[in-house]
Amino acid sequence: MDRNPRLKRILVADRISPEGKAFLDGQENIAVDHLTGLDETALCEKIGDYHAVIVRSATTISARVIDAADRLEVIGRAGIGVDNIDVDRATGKGIVVLNTPDANVTTTAELTLAHLFSLSRNLPQANRSVKAGEWKRSRFMGVELSGKALGIIGYGHIGRIVAAKALALEMQVIAFDPFVTEEKFLADGVTGVRLDELVSDADYISLHCPLNDKTRNIMNADRINAMKPGARLINCARGGLVDEEALYDALSKGSLAGAALDVFSREPPEDSPLLTLDNVLLTPHLGASTREAQAAAGMEIAQQVCIYLRTGEPINAINLPAVSSEELVKLQPYMTLARRLGKLLGHMIPGSSRQLEVSLFGNAAERDMRSISTEGLVGLLSVHMSTEVNRVNAKHIAEQQGLSLVEARGGEHPDYHSAVSLSVHDGDRETRVVGTLFHRRYPRLISINDYEIEAVLEGHLLVTRHNDQPGVVAAISNLLADERINISRMQLGIVSGSDKAIAVIGVSTPLNDKLMDELAQIEAINKVMQVSL
Repeated sequence: MDRNPRLKRILVADRISPEGKAFLDGQENIAVDHLTGLDETALCEKIGDYHAVIVRSATTISARVIDAADRLEVIGRAGIGVDNIDVDRATGKGIVVLNTPDANVTTTAELTLAHLFSLSRNLPQANRSVKAGEWKRSRFMGVELSGKALGIIGYGHIGRIVAAKALALEMQVIAFDPFVTEEKFLADGVTGVRLDELVSDADYISLHCPLNDKTRNIMNADRINAMKPGARLINCARGGLVDEEALYDALSKGSLAGAALDVFSREPPEDSPLLTLDNVLLTPHLGASTREAQAAAGMEIAQQVCIYLRTGEPINAINLPAVSSEELVKLQPYMTLARRLGKLLGHMIPGSSRQLEVSLFGNAAERDMRSISTEGLVGLLSVHMSTEVNRVNAKHIAEQQGLSLVEARGGEHPDYHSAVSLSVHDGDRETRVVGTLFHRRYPRLISINDYEIEAVLEGHLLVTRHNDQPGVVAAISNLLADERINISRMQLGIVSGSDKAIAVIGVSTPLNDKLMDELAQIEAINKVMQVSL
């Protein structure tokens, strides 16, 4: 090993773009080894020599690898997804994880447009026909895009790019995103509509939303059947957003003119009946597969890793705010509390919000306000965004959504040494959650709106609002017991003088849609939701 104390060593464990490779190889006081194809055991043997490791999607940085990394300071992911990196273990060891969330937004939007054109003019089918020696022009009669209505479900960064390009094609653009304000839609020349209205009015529907409990099968059988006759569906976002069996049925009977899928509920889509249809276009998850996107991802992660090694600046960090390591140790419990409160709040609010207020009380008010409030924003936004939301991009994404952040420091809390309050304001309506730390480490919920309730903020939680009457808890318990779902904790909260109560119930596993519907049908329950923290 080189004895130069300023020398930093980087292991590039997956192939990155030539531009990124050349940048790394040209840096002073940085030694780079390009060793691809290493399995977990080989990585564990090698990783101890390096200050940084760069991967794409092929190599997994597991907890075992991280535990073997005695000198590792930073893990760089050339791309957006970090599923192949144990971020929690890296955080526990003080290793920052960086990614490149914006490297593939343009290329994914352009793939959507490519599918839009191909569906409209039957280009793949016509190509196959001519190559087969045919000349059947009338068979491939197409439709114009100009004047047609494009419905965009999920108005994040990619959705906005698709909308701008569609408007340039003189299409009408309608969009559904419950967390984007009407003012933002109008400023972009887009009409914000309800989801059912979009489904029934659009000539084309393009999906650009995340995959979570609320969006899984967002295009289910009912919505696919409600689409305009002859409409077309495009999914370049996430597999699982579309009920593929229902889509097959609609395409088979001709109620839809066509569909284009780049992602699937199971990849590759072996034995899928969609493979047998001529009016569906299928591509093998090509969203980020352009030279420009790969070059951008490789160059961006190379630059970010080098900057971090030299200055400590965490550009596009997944797990580290821009504060000193000493302050981070003190901040981490409050950041975790704020993030979990934000996620809970995100599941509680019904639609777009214009303002999030974060208030700190007692000991919490002595910590870095920006880091804590940004974590609250991360939790809130992560419920509904398709892109990775982190401390670096959370405020930028909030601005895009038309959501402002208000920060406040209060005095002492009347009942706790410290408290963090998150509230969302929409006109005269406020939704508020407040939490604290037990033993300065363990996040606890202490109130929801006017209901005082102490609940552990971890695992899978059910939250109900119900009539304060006998038998409600028993009905919930019996229903869960019939499904062999264990209740680990249950806390109840009431408001003096009110006939309503709330419950926060810790369960062993998330509930499926059927069971959630059965809970909601319990006569005394006014509202039920679930969140995994």
